[in-house]
Amino acid sequence: MKKLLSLILLLAVIAAGYFAWNYFNSSDATVGFSSGNGRVEAVQVDVSTKIAGRVEAIYAQEGDLVQQGQTIAKIDTKQLHAQLLRYQADVAAAQSQVASANAGIAQAKAEKLLAEQELARAKQLIKQNNISKETLDTRESNVAVAIANVEAAEALKVSRMRSVDAAKAVVEEIQTQIDDATLISPSIGRVLYRLAEPGEVLGSGGTVITLINLSDVYMEIFLPTAQAHRVEMGAEARVKLDVLEIAIPATVSYVSPESQFTPKQVETATEREKLMFRIKVRIPQALVLKHIEKVKTGVRGVAYIRLNTLDGEPLADWPEFLQKLPEETPSNDNSAR
Repeated sequence: MKKLLSLILLLAVIAAGYFAWNYFNSSDATVGFSSGNGRVEAVQVDVSTKIAGRVEAIYAQEGDLVQQGQTIAKIDTKQLHAQLLRYQADVAAAQSQVASANAGIAQAKAEKLLAEQELARAKQLIKQNNISKETLDTRESNVAVAIANVEAAEALKVSRMRSVDAAKAVVEEIQTQIDDATLISPSIGRVLYRLAEPGEVLGSGGTVITLINLSDVYMEIFLPTAQAHRVEMGAEARVKLDVLEIAIPATVSYVSPESQFTPKQVETATEREKLMFRIKVRIPQALVLKHIEKVKTGVRGVAYIRLNTLDGEPLADWPEFLQKLPEETPSNDNSAR
């Protein structure tokens, strides 16, 4: 029994020594770096309808790669086009009313001119006692009425011009709804879900397609305070995926300003009890676009971040297993170190 116990203790010491050796050798290779487990992620984007209507066509299938600005679906607009024609007719009618108001102004101004001329003659005649004072008063009254008629005609024109503006606003609103019936991709991405089919009637805000936005591919990791405070925005990082032998260059694009408990899926229960800082490393868009057909989200790996220096010490060199980069990655002094 004692021999068995001694053997078990010996094996425990050997195992502890082995794991300690592995730990210190692996940590030596990454001195000056922080690392954390994560997975490749990208934002999901819902392409939804702005107006209610029947789906006329969908031009993308699940798994398709779509470009920014590409038309991916269309809502039926027959009813909207009918409304557009009606309101365009209202605009034409309002514009004809403005033309009529212009004619009324011209007529009122002509009557005003005539009344002023008659008043001028009446003033001359009254001096010669050729007309009565009553006639002079009538001429003056006619001028006052003519001036009021001109002002009324001009006010009517302004009112009808506002009617034209209102009719044009309705036309513009209908045209905007017609334009919104064509759904376009907001970014380059891959279709994750196709949630509607032609012929279905959707309400306002109904989702037609869900995309994976491949213009922003990143990995999130969690670091303890002792390491997080040495991580700077824009710091160099490299992502080592489980399925690739090469490392993928990246940069730190986000450092959480406050700590949080690590999510369950990242670490063990013991590690989750510690407060950690969320860090996001972003893969260059040019590199993503170069290998767009191979980009997959959800792939697990480890992100390594080069920590900033303390007390003027030089930046650490990248470990050998992180020095092999994609061939298209431009080399420079910083990335090669």
